Amino acid sequence: MESDQVDQLDQLDQVDPVDLVDFSSSSELSPPVQAQVEASSPNEDLKKLLLFKVYKRRWLVLLVLCLLNCSNATLWLTFAPVADQSAQYLRVTLADINSLSLIYMVVSIPLSLGTTWMLDTLGLRLTLILGSWLNMFGALLRIFCPSPFAYIYYPVVMAGQVLAALAQPLIIFTPTKMAALWFPDHQRATANMLASMANPLGLLVANVVSPAIAYQPSQIPRLMLVYAVPSCFICFLATVGIRSGTPPTPPSASAERSHSESFLGGVKLLLMNPAYMLLLLCLGSGVGIFTCFSTLLEQILCVQGYTNDFAGLCGALFILSGIVGAALLGLLVDKSKRFMEAIKINMSLSTLAGIAFSVVCLMQRQNVAVAAACSLFGFFGFSIYPVAMELSLECSYPVGEASSAGLIFISGQIFSIGYTSLLQFLATPLADSPRSTCALATQSWKVSMMVLGGLSTFFTILFVIFFHTRYRRLEAEEDATYIRNRDYKSVAPAPPSVDA
Repeated sequence: MESDQVDQLDQLDQVDPVDLVDFSSSSELSPPVQAQVEASSPNEDLKKLLLFKVYKRRWLVLLVLCLLNCSNATLWLTFAPVADQSAQYLRVTLADINSLSLIYMVVSIPLSLGTTWMLDTLGLRLTLILGSWLNMFGALLRIFCPSPFAYIYYPVVMAGQVLAALAQPLIIFTPTKMAALWFPDHQRATANMLASMANPLGLLVANVVSPAIAYQPSQIPRLMLVYAVPSCFICFLATVGIRSGTPPTPPSASAERSHSESFLGGVKLLLMNPAYMLLLLCLGSGVGIFTCFSTLLEQILCVQGYTNDFAGLCGALFILSGIVGAALLGLLVDKSKRFMEAIKINMSLSTLAGIAFSVVCLMQRQNVAVAAACSLFGFFGFSIYPVAMELSLECSYPVGEASSAGLIFISGQIFSIGYTSLLQFLATPLADSPRSTCALATQSWKVSMMVLGGLSTFFTILFVIFFHTRYRRLEAEEDATYIRNRDYKSVAPAPPSVDA
């Protein structure tokens, strides 16, 4: 046994020496784990203890996922910040341009369950590589618009958007799975935050780069080429750089048991879990609200005379402040493990900021107030998502990470389609608007913004009052730590005596 343990440790030449399991816990065991203790062998537990390591290559996996998530988001929001120019170049209406973003939701919903099964069954590596290839082909197809055939511009671009949309669930489901499989418990929320916030970082890039490049309709092909180049590099990096979907040894007790439930069994458990279903409903609504905001921001602000450049700046502040807020909250939650408290506070503050924006966006020459409202909305709102995904795992453990994340993603896409369609339906045409900077039809968004604020308030109150849950994954890891601490002491050799 001793020689086997030495051989195992000798193999870990790429181990990051931070993460032997903590022996300091002395918590009481839960009844299910107490039954396992009676049947466990001290030598087996000691062997598992020695294998709870982390590897430096986890940072490469995280980097690839961040880059891929960012690239896919830029393809999603390429045209929204320059909706007028895109509509003129592609010779379509603004509703058709909005459909280039909405197609992501329409395509990904029916594929989400299949993607969840693929991620939990076939593994992280194959899922990421397939997503990177679909993302690249979608970006390349969009730039194939032969000049003599202007009538096929829009269908070709839409086909490219469909391919990129096929990649989205393969990418966006992955952060929680990656964090659980590759990172120890005190780094999981941070890793999940980094991978999840790469998506809004891509939205930030699109909000800044699209108006800067496509200031005229003729610049739209150049814009699509700029977004296609990084997708090729990321596809190469994913295909060559990711050698396995899991590390040689698990980083934590929960990673060791991450497949304890089958796919269908896990979905059934989720649907019967009241806390998870409430989280799915409220977080899905929040995702829908933020999708509406990102997609329609330029069209809302131009009515009151705000320029495309200012709308792009507001979108950038919205996302950049959100990334900062998510980073701070992720680090805080990694230390404190207070998932529910953090989400409830930030959700309440985000709703107040959203209501403030819905008021000031209807006023003229309020640049500072509009920019401040966008920044606060992003700071408190975006930070909720990665922490909420970690909370979904805590309240649904031991269901697979992809299953719990996948259903929440589906909920968010359904709400996104419903909210975006509802807001466009409630927007009323304005016959005369001399202050408008909209290149095409001018619409009033007053009723739409009131409805959006009301929906945000309703779901926030619902979550704050009624959501409560146990942290099942943390409890399981504390039990495992207690077992290993006890068994380690039972088999560890006594220290040699020292003569006086």
